[in-house]
Amino acid sequence: MAKCAFIGLGVMGYPMAGFLSEAGHHVRVWNRTASKAQGWAKQYAKTNNGVAALSIEDAVQDCQVVFACVGDDPDVREITNTAFEHMTPGAVFVDHTTASAALARELSIEADIRKLGFVDAPVSGGQAGAEAGQLSIMCGGDIDDFNKVEPFMQCYAKAITLMGEAGAGQLTKMVNQICIAGVVQGLAEGLHFAKKAGLDGTKVIDAISQGAAQSWQMQNRYQTMLRGQFDFGFAVDWMRKDLRITLDEARANGARLPLTSLVDQFYADVQAMGGYRWDTSSLIARLDNCDE
Repeated sequence: MAKCAFIGLGVMGYPMAGFLSEAGHHVRVWNRTASKAQGWAKQYAKTNNGVAALSIEDAVQDCQVVFACVGDDPDVREITNTAFEHMTPGAVFVDHTTASAALARELSIEADIRKLGFVDAPVSGGQAGAEAGQLSIMCGGDIDDFNKVEPFMQCYAKAITLMGEAGAGQLTKMVNQICIAGVVQGLAEGLHFAKKAGLDGTKVIDAISQGAAQSWQMQNRYQTMLRGQFDFGFAVDWMRKDLRITLDEARANGARLPLTSLVDQFYADVQAMGGYRWDTSSLIARLDNCDE
């Protein structure tokens, strides 16, 4: 089995790194909050394949693959500034962060200069998908680098697709977020309308969920949306970060995203309500709040 590193043990990275360890790979983890890395290493000590590194340098040395799943462009840049200096030539850096396509292209060039590989590989499926090992991963990069790291990603993915050159994975994730934004807003408006019309929301979903209106969001979020519970998924703060990256890219490539721009502002309204860490289905709270 291979030596690999995993940097960033948030709600996504923690279980992803765990699946690598359980598959038999020797995994060194690093996290800004050292206690989290130590807790992960303790949990996976039973496999003898998980250790907490004291630094990024310690984590990446002699590893065939280095994975990262952090917050935003500056976080990725900070990590790669150190990691690239200490990675072994021929190793591949895989960035699971949802970040900008521009940064992915820059890092791909820098990695190549250092005789390293780079694959941008944002994921979809949320915390539940990460914990179940059922993520969808969209990748950008050189096909040889992709082929080296795909077997590792299979430990926690149900679908892995090489979309094109560096940055293509991030661009595809932007499409994913555009589609989600519109679907969640539509579902929020539909449930809000059902309430105002005096309908039983559960019966409404039972009636329409087997037809053309069906969606993952409908199947997995309608009950908690009706109850006003928003602790079950991707946080509004992170969605706004993703939409900011998407809208910046759209301004650069000339794409017109009127609905996405509007939903981004609706999420700003949710933040103003204090819903920074609510999940993205909280768009319904904004509509219901207008009645108060």
